[in-house]
Amino acid sequence: MDQVVLVCGHWVLKKTRWVFIVDQSRRCSFIGIDRKTSFANLVEIAYEDFGLDQHLYELQFSYMLSSEVRRKLPLDTPPVFVGNSRQLQSFLHQFQNENETVRLCVEIKEKVQKGVVDEDEDRDACPNLVPEEQVRQDRPQQGVEVGQDEEMHDEEEDLSTRFDGCEDPDGASSDDEEYGRREKRPDDLAVGQRYETKEDFEMRLKILSIAHKFDYNVDHSSKKLLTVKCWVDGCKWRVRASIVGSSKCFWVKTYTREHTCSVTVRSQRTHHATHEVLGRLYKDFVGGVGPKVLPNHVAEALTKRYSIKVDYWKAHQALKYARELVSGMSESGYEDLPSYLYMIRRANPGTLIKLEVDEEDRFKFMFLSFGASIQGFPFMRKVVVVDGTFLHGKYKGTLLLATTQDGNFNIFPVAFAVVDTENDESWEWFFTQLHRVIPDDEGLAIICDRHKSIGNAIGKVYPLASRGICTYHLHKNIMVKFRGAETFKLVKKAATAYRLLEFNALFAQIQEANPALHAYLVKADICMWSRVHFQGDRYNFTTSNRAESLSKVLSAARGKPIVRLVDDIRSFLTRWFAKRRVNANNMATTLTTGVEKLLEARVEDAKLLPVQEIDQHRTEPPPISLCHHYYHTSYLQQAYAVSVMPRDVALPVPDEVATKICLPPDVRNRPGRPKKIRIKGAFEAAMASKRPRKIPKCGNCGQGGHNRLTCRA
Repeated sequence: MDQVVLVCGHWVLKKTRWVFIVDQSRRCSFIGIDRKTSFANLVEIAYEDFGLDQHLYELQFSYMLSSEVRRKLPLDTPPVFVGNSRQLQSFLHQFQNENETVRLCVEIKEKVQKGVVDEDEDRDACPNLVPEEQVRQDRPQQGVEVGQDEEMHDEEEDLSTRFDGCEDPDGASSDDEEYGRREKRPDDLAVGQRYETKEDFEMRLKILSIAHKFDYNVDHSSKKLLTVKCWVDGCKWRVRASIVGSSKCFWVKTYTREHTCSVTVRSQRTHHATHEVLGRLYKDFVGGVGPKVLPNHVAEALTKRYSIKVDYWKAHQALKYARELVSGMSESGYEDLPSYLYMIRRANPGTLIKLEVDEEDRFKFMFLSFGASIQGFPFMRKVVVVDGTFLHGKYKGTLLLATTQDGNFNIFPVAFAVVDTENDESWEWFFTQLHRVIPDDEGLAIICDRHKSIGNAIGKVYPLASRGICTYHLHKNIMVKFRGAETFKLVKKAATAYRLLEFNALFAQIQEANPALHAYLVKADICMWSRVHFQGDRYNFTTSNRAESLSKVLSAARGKPIVRLVDDIRSFLTRWFAKRRVNANNMATTLTTGVEKLLEARVEDAKLLPVQEIDQHRTEPPPISLCHHYYHTSYLQQAYAVSVMPRDVALPVPDEVATKICLPPDVRNRPGRPKKIRIKGAFEAAMASKRPRKIPKCGNCGQGGHNRLTCRA
């Protein structure tokens, strides 16, 4: 006996090759056939295994010739169809020498039947139907009635994650997670269609009423029966659906399709055009829901497509609901967070994850540092830039970031955390978890803004490390507090000076020109903002732009549910590490590409420097030997040697993790549309709207800060 696997799908010609597209919504069937098996027996087995009604569906069997035969034929040779017992025996003969199990392809097509049949109003049961948990029957075309004589077959498990390819792709079965995505317009109803719940059927009716430009009234509604009719008096359009037996599924029992009223009358009312219905309709049949889509775009698209007027607020709510359908609800994100983090840690050994909830099991803090980042940090300079950025989802929160820079001057993410807000408790908790990744060290430098909570947390968790403040934020404060700061350029030069003598000269000029600014810089702690007085090595890390650039990359994900946010972080880390690993392995020089570009601009100037011989025992060392190992290509390759893997879904999640409760935080949202853009300060607004004001100069001496009348020269 030969072992054959029946697989459902359809053939597609791609360029010069025939490819079989597997229908993922149906399971395969493993059968045994031999020389005595007839084609009729094969058809009967297939109908039974796939749970199909012979009156509603027809099966078409096919296979691709063996590899030995295909070598002698053109590439576009189509598959061979099996329609009788002789062709079945030819199929078995083709693969009689194969040691592995062969596959026979099955295409399922609906039989075309016309007409609408009304069922008896009093019939609410069908004795041949089995319970809901065992039934996965495909719906028939319009005009076919589900009666007592129809047979329905069991299926052992529900693997329906995609629509099964029938003519009605937008909601007749809630097994279809890609609801309506394959059609640009929802198709009509049909007798025999099945809906998992009454709510699914009602949603389908509302969508059809908007798409087909009519409205309806509910004639009768109960837990077991729903009857609706056109809102225009005298119109014969009518739908009746009810449950069958003990199942909770709703079946369309009676459907009169044609309207007998005028389209100009029935399209005058749109009572069911709620933002939920419009959001689902827009997502499935109109357009995308990306971050660049605005409520005005949604309102305009719905008006042009369905001739329905949508105001701005309803368009905003519809767009928000459509995005929730794509990204998932914010509440489910917190519910799935423990299981997701467990699967991430299982797929990425060495990953550090910490999830903390309060006494009411509500989300409080979450920390994540991938194993690839932890193993790559020893090959980086010991400088960490930390920053926080707000989240604009339903439950708000703040995303904390810790980054550094690799030897090729690229951003290297180290750790992420989601907290409620930036305060002493959240920052201390973040640095406590970061301490497990990066231990405290005298050679460690931490760059941040002047937030007091950050300074307090660093003093407690990292007492040995050196703290530096972002000079960009310092310069913004100077521009706002000290107007007409002609000494602004002196501050920038003093902050980046390498020699103490140079710094003292610049700082003396600042004191002479503006004593108040000099006092402000002293109060800001010179050791934190000047390079020459910094206790450790901050290299080229003068600002926190690296962390802010990373938050800019995540701007689109910061409004998504927390699981989608973390998965987007994982996704771009996977891309970054994979791309940079390839680039590092392709570098042929000893130093990285970024360093080589810097040397190209400096090597010509270096050749002009005079060289003085000292004695015969001292020689000039090779220039590359003076470069730190952090800038070597070998260090860069080892930094990205480990990959960032997606979550591991192959194995089940343990019960102690799956049952862990993580409720959304208790957040009180303000009324109105939430803000997604941070309010800019006076300096940022001025710099964005106009060029920096030109410093006036005196006509007598040419110096700035005064004019001819006040000149002392």
